[in-house]
Amino acid sequence: MQIYLNFERVLTESELTTLREMVQRRGNREPLQYIIGNVQFCGWELTVTPSVLIPRPETEMLAERGWQSLAELVTHHSSLVTALDFGTGSGCLAIALASKVPGAEVHALDASTEALNIARQNATKQNVTIHFHQGNAFEALKATDSRFDLIISNPPYIPSAEIETLDPEVRDHEPCSALDGGADGLDFYRLLAMEAQNWLKPTGKILLEFGDGQADAVKKTFESQKFVVESIECDYSQRPRILSARPPLS
Repeated sequence: MQIYLNFERVLTESELTTLREMVQRRGNREPLQYIIGNVQFCGWELTVTPSVLIPRPETEMLAERGWQSLAELVTHHSSLVTALDFGTGSGCLAIALASKVPGAEVHALDASTEALNIARQNATKQNVTIHFHQGNAFEALKATDSRFDLIISNPPYIPSAEIETLDPEVRDHEPCSALDGGADGLDFYRLLAMEAQNWLKPTGKILLEFGDGQADAVKKTFESQKFVVESIECDYSQRPRILSARPPLS
């Protein structure tokens, strides 16, 4: 952008070398966000590397629904309000919740040590406190006795066989572990439907992003575990994208 705004300035040889390298990387279909090392998410500049998924605009809507839910709880509850970002990646969802609802206690887990390092950097950059946990799914929380008012997640949801059909920017550069949702793309939704109840407060809520054409299957997956599905919300392109559900009343 600075080059464009100052197009009459002659670049130094060092600047030209840097620019040529960046253009070559983009020519090899590496995502621009990885080349420049950051991405904008809900107004925050976050560091991203090939260790983490690049946050998408539809995930901003998920973040907004999350902080709206948390803010309402903080307003009406005298006890501590807690949230969990399941599979935090860059930390974008956890950072959004912690930034917008400073009265809430936010936790984030991921199986990837490299991803958690990026998430911690981003939390420090945005000056928010997040409790990070490393491990496989809810096993990461086994040393805690936490129960959450909100579990939020953008889990992997691409069917395994479709990974090879994705654009090179995604297929060849973004972490496969953040994309591959198993044979039908629903592995993590089944896991969450079966196990999230053990980590939610009785009045808690789960908010999830899912892929194109998965609305009915995801809804049935949670209903099969007696969750009460409150809504399926469309994204900005009017495609079903966000599930909101509550655990069964005891």
